[in-house]
Amino acid sequence: MVSARQWGVSELNGSMESFAFVVHPLDPKEDVARKYPTLARVLPTGLIHVLARRWPPVLLSHIAGVRSQESGRRAEGWLLACPLSAGQMLRLPPQVVYDKIVQTGRLAQRKGARILGLGAFTSVVGDGGVTIAQRLNMPVTTGNSLTVGLAVEVLKWGAERQGVTMDGATAAIVGASGTIGLASAEMLAPMVERLILVGRREIRLSQARAQAEAAGAAEVRVSIDLDDVAKADIVLSATTASRSILGSRHLKKNVVVCDVSLPPDVDPAVREERSDVLIIDGGVVELPDSVDLGFDFGLPPGQAYACMAEVMVLALTGRYESFSLGQRVRVEKVREITQLARKHGFRLSAEAASLGARGA
Repeated sequence: MVSARQWGVSELNGSMESFAFVVHPLDPKEDVARKYPTLARVLPTGLIHVLARRWPPVLLSHIAGVRSQESGRRAEGWLLACPLSAGQMLRLPPQVVYDKIVQTGRLAQRKGARILGLGAFTSVVGDGGVTIAQRLNMPVTTGNSLTVGLAVEVLKWGAERQGVTMDGATAAIVGASGTIGLASAEMLAPMVERLILVGRREIRLSQARAQAEAAGAAEVRVSIDLDDVAKADIVLSATTASRSILGSRHLKKNVVVCDVSLPPDVDPAVREERSDVLIIDGGVVELPDSVDLGFDFGLPPGQAYACMAEVMVLALTGRYESFSLGQRVRVEKVREITQLARKHGFRLSAEAASLGARGA
């Protein structure tokens, strides 16, 4: 007989929803130390990489206290770690990475999760979660829709703070040929005077340009040269680079930068070198009530990344579906999930928005 908890519902009148979220090490030494400090201290990085291919998925924490401010509906979740590092996910054959993520998803199912959220590089490898959802036969979401929605909101907040008028501004999107970049181009198109779409793949950049023009952009330029970012008043950076790619020379005076990439696209040195630049760690959301993630992400208590918040929002809504999946994020879904997040009490507060902002 299958228990209520195995189906992810509460023993109390069936009111508890359930979810799981997958993370993985970005910096092998630093992130492994969060769970296994002794191992991280004694093992060299190379050996950590070798062990990661053989190490099983890890249960990091049980997430409690997730409650909708509107409906009172509650949810519980599990934070799981896929052992592969960001570099391994980019270098290894997709099938090897798929197998490891699916193995992590099986752990989520055993815990009783009814929907799985993919974090960081687990959401971009291969086909953006499609194969994972098919192999697990459960709803999977990448969190990209809410990430885009919050990134656009935080850019508007930052522009007001810096005295930048959106409808007269030049906006640059770095990584515009990627999933988040393409959707961001559509969202920002009618808000700014001109767009500069920067990326590595010219065919995808042409697609982004067409989408931006169809969405109402007055002027769109595409570029494969990062130096063109220096012409922008506001910058949204969303690449899958494994190291920082934007330095001081890429940023004009008083520019607003929303960096949604993990690891960050903006070189940490910029924060020290440029007091005029407002750098915002994009996609950070304030959670409702007293959510206990049970694990230290390096964020203040009560805050999480938008990709994680999306799976919570879907669970609280009872929407057990693959909401954000594949290589395309649709604007209507961005608007819908952003509205649902507000309804349940998820907020992009000034405190969250200014995380990492110079002079905040």
